[in-house]
Amino acid sequence: MLQAKNLGVRRGVKLLFEDTSFQIHPGQKVGITGANGTGKSSLFALILKQLHADSGDCSYPDNWVIAHVSQELADSDRQAIAYVLDGDSELRQVQQAIQNAEKADDGILVATLHGQLDNIDGYTARSRASQLLAGLGFKASDETRAFNEFSGGWQMRLNLAKALMCRSDLLLLDEPTNHLDLDTIIWLETWLSAYQGTLLLISHDRDFLNNICTHIAHLEHHRIQLYTGNYSAFEHIRAERLANQQSEHLKQQRHIAHIESYIERFRAKATKARQAQSRLKALERMQTIAPAHVDSPFHFSLFEPEKIPNSLLHMEAIDAGYGDKLILKDVDFQLLPGDRIGLLGPNGAGKSTFIKVLANQMAISSGEYRLAKETRIGYFAQHQLEQLHDQHTPVEHLQQLDRNSREAELRDYLGRFGFSNDMALSKIENFSGGEKSRLVLSMIIYQRPNLLLLDEPTNHLDLEMREALAEALQEFSGAMVIVSHDRHLLNSTCDQLLLVDQQSVKEFPLGLDEYPRWLSEHNAMSTVATSKYDSDGDDNSTKTLSNKERKRLEAEQRQKTLPLRKRIKKLEDDMQNISNQLTEINQLLSNSDIYTDQNKQRLQELLLKKAELDKIHETAETEWFECTEELENLLTKQHNH
Repeated sequence: MLQAKNLGVRRGVKLLFEDTSFQIHPGQKVGITGANGTGKSSLFALILKQLHADSGDCSYPDNWVIAHVSQELADSDRQAIAYVLDGDSELRQVQQAIQNAEKADDGILVATLHGQLDNIDGYTARSRASQLLAGLGFKASDETRAFNEFSGGWQMRLNLAKALMCRSDLLLLDEPTNHLDLDTIIWLETWLSAYQGTLLLISHDRDFLNNICTHIAHLEHHRIQLYTGNYSAFEHIRAERLANQQSEHLKQQRHIAHIESYIERFRAKATKARQAQSRLKALERMQTIAPAHVDSPFHFSLFEPEKIPNSLLHMEAIDAGYGDKLILKDVDFQLLPGDRIGLLGPNGAGKSTFIKVLANQMAISSGEYRLAKETRIGYFAQHQLEQLHDQHTPVEHLQQLDRNSREAELRDYLGRFGFSNDMALSKIENFSGGEKSRLVLSMIIYQRPNLLLLDEPTNHLDLEMREALAEALQEFSGAMVIVSHDRHLLNSTCDQLLLVDQQSVKEFPLGLDEYPRWLSEHNAMSTVATSKYDSDGDDNSTKTLSNKERKRLEAEQRQKTLPLRKRIKKLEDDMQNISNQLTEINQLLSNSDIYTDQNKQRLQELLLKKAELDKIHETAETEWFECTEELENLLTKQHNH
């Protein structure tokens, strides 16, 4: 196991950990949470022997293989597939030994080494590496491209693939979703859920933590406190401690009322029933979130727009793309006051292109784009971080927007975004990505937009800032369109989901929780289309399948797999219910009073109940794996036909 005993760590004069102890057992998946600067990355450095404890000890078995994602971008001309395979160091050692033995013409050693290669699944290594690359969004043609040919974001994906390729006992992941989109995050969740080793995961994505973690290690007050359960379970426990904050409770009720108003408006409409059901689930998840974050340093609201026109933006028959490549075709779209839209769509389908067109930041090929005279757009995109002036302070950035403002008022405003007096007057050249994102958001909000267009606004933001942004957007009276891989943000702020796919923009009829399944089926249909193209060699036949037969094929596929998908959903709900019961029992067992003589019978009852639930959960989990495998096989058969 990984364990710390009376651990004490300082970075310079700053105390990170003091007299803290914990144990993490093999196979546990632990989310590492805590405010910036509490020592999350330092904990990883300690485990990797890059940092030494000032007191106490942090240890794990000597034979453990540890994998982590390098934050450094290598200068390498190695092909992408070779670079990823390098992550399995034992594989490379055996391959090199085989080459040496063959040169020495040592047949017995060659045979022995091939046996070792078979034992470590060396013959399937290239296939596994290809699957990792495909899952992380790379095309088959990318495998032979040199590492240096990729942009920084894609090089970070290669670093992630290299870490996943390692057959590790302990995997350390520090913000692995920062450079990923929603589709890739969903794939990574599936991969990590099946990972057999011990996982330590630093992430600011609530849903990502919820779907993977069995425990949460929270860093606070120079201690590391380990909680059983996922992030929602941790929030529930923390909320109970902080629930006496009545003002924050009232704020939470406003957020809940917003979702309830949507449900009441749309639950009776057949076309909106699924989305209303999804919002009900979002409502359940929100119940304890606000109280769990009452001590957040970020508290801000969006200014009330001065004017909101009856129609903010109107587009007719829009075509847009890059050069000869058409991304959007014949798109009709209108934005009205109060519209709260989240954009979904497969990788490369055109979500960012669509939002650029909305922001009037991209020329259209044909069609009509009309912006109301009173519409004031607040557009957030990652490239805006690069347009900040390194030698200017946050106050100076705002002064460039409003020459008549008083410095004291601007500093007070910036304080709500976490910029203290010193930070508000410091040059931003050494600011982190998260701090620059907060500054850009503060500048957008300061200009009182009535239309917000946000393209991945939570990249680099921590959990507390993400929650503050979600709360602020809840109360925004203008319209907004959001592209985000943060499902909590989409769930808690958007009333409508639009799907950008096959050059079109249309309503997504399901809830956000069903998007991963839709995406799986969409990818299956894409495989069918590719197979048909490969067999016919006729581009027109592919178009015919894509445009005329796709809906019919998808409907047939959904009908055939419906019983299996229902069973999988039932098993998932049962396992979640059992996990909730186990969380409650573990909390009771963590109380020292339960081990006194007078509570001996109660302790016995709890232990028996825990054993019973563990067995039921294991049975349900086994059946879930069998059902999901059966579903995958069924989908594969349908792909082949």
